[in-house]
Amino acid sequence: MAPLSQKIGYGFGDMSSSMFWKIFTAYLPFFYSTIFGLSLVDATFLMLVTRIWDAVSDPMMGIIADRTQTKWGKYRPYLLWIALPFAIVGVLLFTTPEIGYAGKRIWAYVTYILMMTVYTAINVPYGAMLGVMTADSDEKTVFSSFRMFFAYAGSFIVLAGWEPLCRLFNRIQGIDSSVNDPSSWQYAMIVVAACCFLLFLLCFKMTKETVKSMPKETSVGSDLKTLLRNAPWWILLGGVLFFNLFSAVRYTAGPFFFASVIGDGAQLKIFSVEFLFYAGIFFAVGEVSNMAGVAMTPFITSKIGKKSTFVYSLILLMVLSCLFFFIPLTSGGYWMMMLLQVLMCILTGIVSPLVWSMYADIADYAELKFNTASTGLIFSSSSMAQKFGGAIGGSAVTAILAAVGFSTEATAVQTESALIWVRALMSFVPAVVAGLSLFFVSIYPLTTKRMKEIQSELEVRRAEK
Repeated sequence: MAPLSQKIGYGFGDMSSSMFWKIFTAYLPFFYSTIFGLSLVDATFLMLVTRIWDAVSDPMMGIIADRTQTKWGKYRPYLLWIALPFAIVGVLLFTTPEIGYAGKRIWAYVTYILMMTVYTAINVPYGAMLGVMTADSDEKTVFSSFRMFFAYAGSFIVLAGWEPLCRLFNRIQGIDSSVNDPSSWQYAMIVVAACCFLLFLLCFKMTKETVKSMPKETSVGSDLKTLLRNAPWWILLGGVLFFNLFSAVRYTAGPFFFASVIGDGAQLKIFSVEFLFYAGIFFAVGEVSNMAGVAMTPFITSKIGKKSTFVYSLILLMVLSCLFFFIPLTSGGYWMMMLLQVLMCILTGIVSPLVWSMYADIADYAELKFNTASTGLIFSSSSMAQKFGGAIGGSAVTAILAAVGFSTEATAVQTESALIWVRALMSFVPAVVAGLSLFFVSIYPLTTKRMKEIQSELEVRRAEK
């Protein structure tokens, strides 16, 4: 049994990654199209091209990590090596240079590609660590739950604090708080980046690789061939891609939804106390709900198994997402939106640890069936699916908005059809995507019973080495 400190330390790693990732998902499309100064079309192609590169680079990083040998292990040293570049490039991403439109477009492509590259270089090895910190399938779920709990905690902090932090830097500079000032967004990112840097150093310090996987003696080509023959990997890859696409669509559409449908003056009222209803608080409440869901995961999976938990959660997500479209734009309706956000995020919180735990199971399956340990390569596929989901989700949202005539001008009055599509992007579109995820997860073959058989056989094989 791994000590509590290791589980907390492992959680710090995804706390750092998620602080960056949620900023990218929730605010980067909005930043590029309304602050940085790119058109919706250019922002769409930028996010699609760079995210595709990012996703493709994940298996490359997994292959490299699998073949790394240091005194700290295979995967853990990357937390130390990449932490500082990760923070620096994050700041550059939210920097708006005055170099003309063409120069800005080049800057955006270069910094976004760099950001996704360093994100891959640190996050893929971090994810693969789960496969070498414990050999027990149930404890992998516990590690994964700690990971996601801290990830959502980091997401809550950054989503709740981002807009107030930007407004704070506005006030420091003597700028009206309602203005989205480029320099204030950059200063806010410096604060976030410093926190992320320290969290990755803590993760490195507090974790340890304890499971000795089989030495990497096979070629890259052989590893890729066995990966492509791994049926559970293909099935879960599809399920995870669409699950991440579900969240990506909602997070990308959120700022547009609040800016155009909800508006700037919406208030939530508790008795006689009123407070602003804005995208950051909406998503921040979601992150707290995610944390509640994560805490439930080990208990639920111990009762009904990982697969059933995933399936039932997706069904409920489809239903709740559809209901979101019909909520009226009233004070009571805003509370209903918050309630649905809480329920949906509890469900995504339940699922999130399962993804990583199930990939760890697939790594064990691959070691038994193909007699080769490719933990980094397998875990990188999950990261790849996450990023493809983000790329497709972010680009699809901006592309749809451009197609329906949505205007990014500050004083624009949106057409009725554009507003309907914005609401659909928060409801019906994610529901369809969740249904596609459900199709794949329903045929996933590594049940609880099968994993117990695999672990028993692996214990015997590893003891003989």
